Amino acid sequence: MANTTYNWYPGHMTKARRAMEEDVKLVDLLIELLDARCPIATRNPDIDKLGQGKARLVLLNKSDLADPAVTESWAKYFKDKGIQTVILNSQRGEGMRQINAAVQAACQEKIERNKKKGIINRPMRAMVVGIPNVGKSTFINSYAKKAVAKTGNKPGVTKGKQWIRLSKTLELLDTPGILWPKINDEKAGFCLAMIGSMNDEVINLDDMCLQFIDIMKKEHPEIIEEKCGITVEMGAEEALTAAAMKRNAIKGGGKPDLEKAIRFIIDDFRSGKMGRITLERP
Repeated sequence: MANTTYNWYPGHMTKARRAMEEDVKLVDLLIELLDARCPIATRNPDIDKLGQGKARLVLLNKSDLADPAVTESWAKYFKDKGIQTVILNSQRGEGMRQINAAVQAACQEKIERNKKKGIINRPMRAMVVGIPNVGKSTFINSYAKKAVAKTGNKPGVTKGKQWIRLSKTLELLDTPGILWPKINDEKAGFCLAMIGSMNDEVINLDDMCLQFIDIMKKEHPEIIEEKCGITVEMGAEEALTAAAMKRNAIKGGGKPDLEKAIRFIIDDFRSGKMGRITLERP
């Protein structure tokens, strides 16, 4: 499959990135939200460069949709790199209680430096970063316990910027997510498309779905058989036909509706109905 299937970079993101380069100078801490199902694909490679000299906290969000054992491995992966990490489900508020302690631990050096200068109780200023659709606004709303940031499930719904005073010890700057201009790694492109961080209209959904079925046949054959009626020996069209029949997706004349089958396979993965599935491993 050609890499061009997964190239997507709306113009407004160039502007957002320039704004972010300015904004990052104002903060002590970068809070980076990643999708627990594919933490590397949902990392922006520029974040390490942007975050030089800043405290760091990684939140593995949407953990309820990911394989828990693999998520634990990812948490260890980031902690081994010296980055404070919290496993999070911001939709349900799971993991929220650990964040304050993680922020304090991440900012410990800065807090100590402030104390030596006689600056006590100055709130740490943090910036929430992440690519579209990883749940930044939902996280901020959940953390602030009130709807302070507009949320939406379409990539790029968060616009503009705002400071949010969360407590005496922390202020947040909400920023739009940014996706890098060229996805050279086809696996990353596939992961981003699968989780809905790209606009479905610019993606070849047939190719993406078949790639997903291949992964499921290798890694979770029992799930794909139970949920979709697809067995490991089936070819592409046979697999989609089986999935359509399993869900009564039938067109006129009793023909299987393969387009509907593709849509429900993708939607079931995204919503977690397919099970807790992780697309990347450390």
